[in-house]
Amino acid sequence: MSTYHLRLAAVLAAALAAGCSAPSAGPVPAADAAGRSYGTLLFKPCTLTSTRASDNVEAQCATLQVAENPAAPQGRRISLNIAWLEAGNAGKGKDDPVFFLAGGPGQAATEVAAVINQSLREVRKQRDIILVDQRGTGKSNPLTCLGADGKELALDETATPSAALIRDFAARCAASLADRADTRFYTTTQAIADIDAVRAALGVDKINLIGGSYGTRVAQHYAARYPQHTRSVVIDGVAPNDVVVGGDFAGTFEAAIDLQATQCRQDPACAKRFPVDTRTQLRNVMTTLAKAPVEVEYRDPGTAETRRDTLTADSVTGLAFMFSYMPELSSLLPVVLDEAAHGRYAPLMSLSAMAGRSLGVQMNRGMQWSVICAEDADRYREPPASDRLLGPEVARMFFAACPAWNVGSRPADFTAPFNSTLPILLLSGEFDPVTPPRYAEQVLKTLPNGRHLLAKGQGHGTLGAGCMPRLLGQFLDSTDAKALDARCLDTLSPVPAFTSFNGWEP
Repeated sequence: MSTYHLRLAAVLAAALAAGCSAPSAGPVPAADAAGRSYGTLLFKPCTLTSTRASDNVEAQCATLQVAENPAAPQGRRISLNIAWLEAGNAGKGKDDPVFFLAGGPGQAATEVAAVINQSLREVRKQRDIILVDQRGTGKSNPLTCLGADGKELALDETATPSAALIRDFAARCAASLADRADTRFYTTTQAIADIDAVRAALGVDKINLIGGSYGTRVAQHYAARYPQHTRSVVIDGVAPNDVVVGGDFAGTFEAAIDLQATQCRQDPACAKRFPVDTRTQLRNVMTTLAKAPVEVEYRDPGTAETRRDTLTADSVTGLAFMFSYMPELSSLLPVVLDEAAHGRYAPLMSLSAMAGRSLGVQMNRGMQWSVICAEDADRYREPPASDRLLGPEVARMFFAACPAWNVGSRPADFTAPFNSTLPILLLSGEFDPVTPPRYAEQVLKTLPNGRHLLAKGQGHGTLGAGCMPRLLGQFLDSTDAKALDARCLDTLSPVPAFTSFNGWEP
């Protein structure tokens, strides 16, 4: 096992997020220093920015104090960071705002403001969008691991990777948090209570929920616990309540690769150019590199500088996963694997560097451990040995911190199916290697007023795909998922596989 297993575990965790880097709140203009009220909350102007988005998002920001331990209201209080993206119609629809629930676990909602502002542009014409950093993330008492010098702790990637290494890191992180947080109270159960506290503070009776990936777990649990305060639900990249986060990556990744291979076989130009299917080619390259990793000279796609790095079998697997996650890049997978099969590794190494940056996501590691250690780790069962491309090492690393973490609990019915008569729209990407469409079909079985929309050729996260923003606006207006005319999604299709670095054949 190589150091890359540690990195790949982080990549797989990040794949449960929407994917945007961290914003910061801008200065409050003097003219608006007094702020504006929304219910009992006082908001002040702020600017949400991102290094990976071209546009800033102007918003109103506020905080709400809540008890860290709900059973000890007189104990430690923490501040929830809240951003309000105002509706564009100066009034209509403000009585039932939309709460966006971020992915991860470990991502803050305000960190995807630019992406959400774009994807929910039609929704925002009628309704306010509320972004609440889930406790433990963003600026809501983040569970950031700090050293004695006040700087963030980092794993030693030069050390021999092992579960013990991660446990030791988690123990040091837990010690650094002891005076700032009780990590038992940073789970989904507390998060949904926080959402309802914000709802009540805003003075609204009902809210609409839009959750992405891990946020679909939060949305399902909120709607189940507070159906009287839920108007509608949209869940994108659906995770059933009984899914072990991080436990099924090997299976869902394998299915995504098989779908890509099938796509190539059905395209005459691709099938002729690549007679060896994608999965077999990937396996062959991995086997070769497992025997002898290769030192590769390549051009860094970000800086154009010449670099040298070692390409390993795990590096190739991680790249294939990231390509599955981003269909716009998956079209390159057959050609770079073919190049590697002929001993030309520079394109593969260069694209690996590019894909790693493209998937870069700010994740709070401590909050993620609080969630998965309380809600998933003890439910994970290692599958029997198989020839899957991803072995059990990634899942082992995913849960390795739990023995050293101060772990909370979950309700007895936590994994029960989401059973609701609320209007619910479920969204999936055809090639999603993390939360495949079959997950949404499973959840749909207990939702009589639900509907599942499949975005063809898409990966993980479909809120902004094609005409989806318009359909979201229509659904939030009507709350009738079954009446939506979703034929516009038929225009979505996979990006054809490149038969050379010049593109695909017509």
